[in-house]
Amino acid sequence: MDPMLIDVPERLLTERFVARCPQPGDGAAVNAAVCETLAELRPWMPWAQAVPTLDESELHARRAQAKFRLREDLMMFIFERLPGDREGALIGGSGLHRMDWEARRFEIGYWRRAGHAQRGIVTEVVTALNRLCFDTLAARRVEIRMDANNVASRRVAERAGFTFEGVLRQDNVTPAGEPRDTCVYSRVRGVEEAQA
Repeated sequence: MDPMLIDVPERLLTERFVARCPQPGDGAAVNAAVCETLAELRPWMPWAQAVPTLDESELHARRAQAKFRLREDLMMFIFERLPGDREGALIGGSGLHRMDWEARRFEIGYWRRAGHAQRGIVTEVVTALNRLCFDTLAARRVEIRMDANNVASRRVAERAGFTFEGVLRQDNVTPAGEPRDTCVYSRVRGVEEAQA
């Protein structure tokens, strides 16, 4: 089946947060969140090396929406959940990346805005995305990958119930161009997840 024919919700509600597909007009909120968090993101995220302009952030949101609709990348922004399921402040990003629709394999990525640590934001959203993968998208495997030195990101994967599979030694480079080891965590149908 062509992934364009698969209905993927553009909005997920968790107990405390709203995760949704990027939309035109999100640029200013994304820009503010990224600029506040740049120092924390810079060691891990290649896209967080320079302060983005407002236009660059708006273009990023619009391109992300297009990729979502084409089922090429399912980026979502995370917002505080207000009464009536309204969206409050933008507090991070997550989504499904490097997808293989035929093999039904998805990778969850994430980042959190500075000043919002220790609230379980990312773990709550990762858990919801994992459910989306297995319950709606018929996933066989969901992965989370991160720099082996990113202890906070590893803790998220562990709290969300992902199994540590191992380290890919020097399989990538850091944003600074240094060799990097990558940790791989996963949940697999028939192991951590029930058979369909």
